[in-house]
Amino acid sequence: MSEERVVRSTLGDVRGDRTDWARVDAMTEEEIDAAARSDPDNPPTTEEDWAEAVVILPGPKQLVCLRIDRDILDWFRDQGRGYQTRMNAVLRAYMEAQERKAGKAKGRAS
Repeated sequence: MSEERVVRSTLGDVRGDRTDWARVDAMTEEEIDAAARSDPDNPPTTEEDWAEAVVILPGPKQLVCLRIDRDILDWFRDQGRGYQTRMNAVLRAYMEAQERKAGKAKGRAS
């Protein structure tokens, strides 16, 4: 690959970040808190919201050799860094959906 085809972007560039960070940097903590409290889509949390929260750390991942169709692997790789993590997330979502489906089936059988 020639150097002239390499494009470097920040995460903000890729996601279309339009935040005025200079304005945010100039705000006081009180102004930031007031802005957060006034956002109806994201109300602040309370101690009560976190009373029963439990921190669950993921276990180590298992290294495996897995045969995947070339076009699928290429598609995930084309999405950029973290493609293996995204593949893991897709597999996890599928697993959890199957577990929910199996759970509902068990509930009907009882």
